[in-house]
Amino acid sequence: MDVQLLDRARAGDEVAFHDLVEPHRRELQLHCYRILGSAADAEDALQEVMLAAWQGLRGFEGRSSLRTWLYRIATTRALNVLRADRRRPTVALPHDVDPPEPTRLGDIGWLEPYPDVLLDGITTSPEARYEARQAVSLAFVTALQLLPPLQRAVLVLCDVLDFPAREAAQMLDTTEQSVYSALKRARVTLRRELPSAEAPGPPPANSPEEQALVARLVEAFEAADVPGIVACMTEDAWLRMPPVPLEYQGRELAGEFFATVAFRQGRRYRLVPIRANGQPAFGVYLRDPLATVAHAFGLLVVSLAGDKASAITRFDNAVLDRFGLPRILDD
Repeated sequence: MDVQLLDRARAGDEVAFHDLVEPHRRELQLHCYRILGSAADAEDALQEVMLAAWQGLRGFEGRSSLRTWLYRIATTRALNVLRADRRRPTVALPHDVDPPEPTRLGDIGWLEPYPDVLLDGITTSPEARYEARQAVSLAFVTALQLLPPLQRAVLVLCDVLDFPAREAAQMLDTTEQSVYSALKRARVTLRRELPSAEAPGPPPANSPEEQALVARLVEAFEAADVPGIVACMTEDAWLRMPPVPLEYQGRELAGEFFATVAFRQGRRYRLVPIRANGQPAFGVYLRDPLATVAHAFGLLVVSLAGDKASAITRFDNAVLDRFGLPRILDD
C-alpha cells in the first residue's frame, strides 16, 4: 500500500482516494453481487461502500490490509441490504398466456445476470475452493441465494476469496467457531445444489466447442425450431425465467413451454450474442411482422455441461441497459 497516497486520502484528497480504492472497485462490486444475487443491488451497495470508506478512512489504522478493510465494509453493507429485505416481488406471465404446469416454483425472483465486461482482471486465489469461472456462474450465485445471510457471507469470504476463518470472523464481528460452523452448513447446501463433480463441465470460454454449441442453439432459436432447441439441451436441463417463478426441468417440458408460450402465434426472434456470468448469453429481440424492426424481449443466459445446455435462464428487459443492449433493432 502506498503510504503517501493513503496519507493524502486521509487528508481529504479525493483524487488520492480514487487511486487508492479503484484497483478494488470491481472485485468489491462482484462480492456484493454474489451475496445479493442482483446486479442492481450490488451497484447500489458499492456506492454505499465507497462512501463509507471515504468517510471512515481516517479511522483505518492499518492493522489489516486496505483490501481486507474494504471487504469488511462491503460485506457489512451487503448484509444490511439483506436485512432490509428489499427484494423485488415476483411477477406472473401475461394473462393471455397459458403455460404448461411447471416442475416447481422458484423463489429467487431477484436474481439478475452479471456482465462479463465487469469481470475483466478479477481472479480467485489458486487455493480457493471454487475457481473463478464457477464462482460467478448463475448456478453458483443461485445456490448462494438459498443460504442464510451469515452462511452466504462466510462461504464467499472463505471458499471463494480464500480469507482465513480468523479474518472472516473479524469482518463479521463473530467468532472463528461460528465461522467454521456456518461454513460447514453452507458447504452441505452447495454440494446438494451444484452439479456433481462427475457431471460434465462447461467447455472453455469462447472455445470451438462452446462456439459450435452456441451456433446450433442460435440457429434453432431464430428458426423457431423447438426440436432443434431441445436437442441442444441435456435430458435434465432447467428452463428458468426470473422474476417469473415458473421453472421447468427436462427436454419434454422445456419443449412444451417453447412451443406453447415462447413461439406461440408464429413468433420469431433474433439473438444478439453477449456474455454474462462467464457464460454465453444473448439479447433476445422479437421480430415485428409488420415492420423491419425487432423489439427487446429479454436476455438469455445459457449454462453448459459438455456439449449440451444444462440450463437456459431468461431475464426480462430490465437487465438490458446494464449490457448496453438497445430496446429496438433494425431487422
